[in-house]
Amino acid sequence: MNLADAPVPGSAGASLATAIVLADGVPAQSVQEHVVVETPVAFEVGGISHVVMLATPSDLEDFALGFLFTEGLIDSAADLLDVEISAGGRGTTLHLRVTARCEARFKTRRRALAGRTGCGLCGTESLAEVRRSQRPVSPAAAAQISMRALSDATAALLARQPLQYLTGGVHAAVWCALDGSVVLVREDVGRHNALDKLVGALLRAHIDVNSGFALITSRASFEMVQKATAAGIGLLAAVSAPTQMAIEAADAAGLTLLGFVREGRATAYTHTHRLIGG
Repeated sequence: MNLADAPVPGSAGASLATAIVLADGVPAQSVQEHVVVETPVAFEVGGISHVVMLATPSDLEDFALGFLFTEGLIDSAADLLDVEISAGGRGTTLHLRVTARCEARFKTRRRALAGRTGCGLCGTESLAEVRRSQRPVSPAAAAQISMRALSDATAALLARQPLQYLTGGVHAAVWCALDGSVVLVREDVGRHNALDKLVGALLRAHIDVNSGFALITSRASFEMVQKATAAGIGLLAAVSAPTQMAIEAADAAGLTLLGFVREGRATAYTHTHRLIGG
């Protein structure tokens, strides 16, 4: 795919930086490179800071909804009443208004700490909080996925990642229909953020999680599994490896977890009943 053929992301996702290209260790030329934007994104509820995440400042309404939902801070999209975005020189603040019932949860689970891009558990105050209670995945979720569908989804992936194409520095979380066609894509410098954005987009679009599966361009860590099961997703496919804790969590929740999904191959770790040949 040529750059001219690739969709160009919004200005919030990428910027230009001057760099020197080296050839055989010798400076060759000065170039303008597209680089991914990484900025602090603060979540405020009722004027009180809850958490600060390092993220790519795009699809922030989806990010807010998905993060609150997968963290168990709200129960549905209807619980997030409003998102006001304030961008400044030091970062971006999401002023969130939630229902009174859910606002009480923020006061008991306030996490006013910086969440690093690669960390999914920053700010967790105790080991008991790590394994949050979650409902099991519905047996009907993402039923009957074929290897052809997985192959088609991964083959279409690069053409649907404009920010990755330009910068080479972001992860994507993708929602695919049962036939492998790509429905939604969300990108972010953090893999957890990308999945939160995807979950938020699914909620906002009222997409039934029984209608497909999620594909992520990263390893399958514990919290990626936890967020997928919180959203009711039945199958999570990762292009890289899972962790042992992720496999255990997926098995306990009834999630079908796949790793190394690429070039027509995949490794299934849990609940293979959702996979069919062809």
